[in-house]
Amino acid sequence: MKIQWSVHKKRGNHRPVVKYSIELEQFEKDLAVPQVVLDSAISRPPNAWRSFCYPGEDERVGASLDWYRLMTPSHKAGEISDSLVLAWRGPDNEFIDVKAAFELLRHNFELVLKNAYNSAPLEIMENLHLSERTRKHIVSGVTSSRFLAAVGF
Repeated sequence: MKIQWSVHKKRGNHRPVVKYSIELEQFEKDLAVPQVVLDSAISRPPNAWRSFCYPGEDERVGASLDWYRLMTPSHKAGEISDSLVLAWRGPDNEFIDVKAAFELLRHNFELVLKNAYNSAPLEIMENLHLSERTRKHIVSGVTSSRFLAAVGF
């Protein structure tokens, strides 16, 4: 699985935005690995639809934050991308929480991937024939029917 993410913030009261894409590799698709979901992955600010946050509003006055959900793509789609508006933060923030969320998503996916890989392929093929006991029981009747059919009866 390839995860690529970047954070962009414009100068001023604009909130940072994380853009990310996740792509499964072909062998992960072939294993039909289920989606992994992190419900409380990255904090979402109030009014996240706004790309800005003025001083004295929302998270800049301590309003409680909600959470974004992160998930891996389904094995059928193979890729997913999105952009999330983050809470406004000061210039010293290194977005460690965002990095930790993607690392946790990768870790949880690797656990699921290992379990899928450990489910080994299987092919069973069997044949059943009449038992020897049954053959001995019916052989005289079958033989006599064939003789009679051969002579025209």
